[in-house]
Amino acid sequence: MTDEENRPVRRRVTLTGISSRAWEHPADRGALTALRELRGFDDVVKTFFGMWNERGFRLQFLAGAIRVDHRQYPRVYQRFTEAATTLDVVELPELYVTQDPIINGSAIGLDKPFIVVTTGALERLDDDELRAMLGHEIGHVRSGHAVYKTIMMILTRWAANLSWLPVGAIALRAIIAAMFEWWRKAELSADRAGLLAGQDPAASTRLLMKLAGGGDLSQIDTAAFLEQAAEYESGGDLRDSIHKIGMTAWSTHPFPVARAAELRKWIDSGAYAEILGGDYPRRDSDGDASVTDDVKAAANSYRETFNNSQDPLVGLLRKLGDGAADLAGSAARGARGWMGDASRRGRQDNDDN
Repeated sequence: MTDEENRPVRRRVTLTGISSRAWEHPADRGALTALRELRGFDDVVKTFFGMWNERGFRLQFLAGAIRVDHRQYPRVYQRFTEAATTLDVVELPELYVTQDPIINGSAIGLDKPFIVVTTGALERLDDDELRAMLGHEIGHVRSGHAVYKTIMMILTRWAANLSWLPVGAIALRAIIAAMFEWWRKAELSADRAGLLAGQDPAASTRLLMKLAGGGDLSQIDTAAFLEQAAEYESGGDLRDSIHKIGMTAWSTHPFPVARAAELRKWIDSGAYAEILGGDYPRRDSDGDASVTDDVKAAANSYRETFNNSQDPLVGLLRKLGDGAADLAGSAARGARGWMGDASRRGRQDNDDN
């Protein structure tokens, strides 16, 4: 029997009425809530998206890929329906399989998003890992990430067209860099959705291991893989920190080891268990979401990451910040002392006169 056949069958909890806010990373959710509050913003984006023609994208896969249903790739369709049922998604997006040896998946479109997975994913992922991957893409669809990724596509094209104009290019590049940062957080959100869809932390970790090192895990150890994540986050010196910035600044996805570490932190925080226990926001309360609260949660998330990071550069910035605070405090105390002395001398001079 294979390892997959030997694994016990897990009974998944159906997360009735679950809102995408349940799995969205605070930095992702803060940006999404603020964007959703801009009246007409989605319509503007969709108007711009007309330049790319969503129907053309769908026709491309309709003509050159396999559309999954109970007759075509039934194994994939079964895992897809299981993930959707667990996340309480009634209307399934269209799902296509495209020829590509790399393990990958994507969610495309605005008005009627669809999902594409590669033949590499089908060949190299077992059922539990595939369910987690499909749940990841369903999470992207449910959170509406495709709408905002489109903004990034538009801005990227604008930046290329304005590359001859230094001021315009610099301003756009700053916006694009911020969008890339948001998209990396959106990937962390989708990883959480994938975990909730499969409710198997080991399978979600194996998926990320396969994304990092291919499909054969017979010579790969989970603990060692997570040790890599810890070393990546805290190891090295300032030169490594600068290299990390260059490696990630223009990337839409965090590295697999970093994603595994973030998912483990979320599990260890207790949030995952709370959701499985029924404590999660419902879709019918999405209208009550507070922009202020979500933006505060995003700020707190970044603050907590900064304060707890073991990265050498972040550590130096913390020390500089503490040093600046100490310097300012010393200067303030010195100024108060000098003013106090001057005041006492003034009173003494008046008394002498």
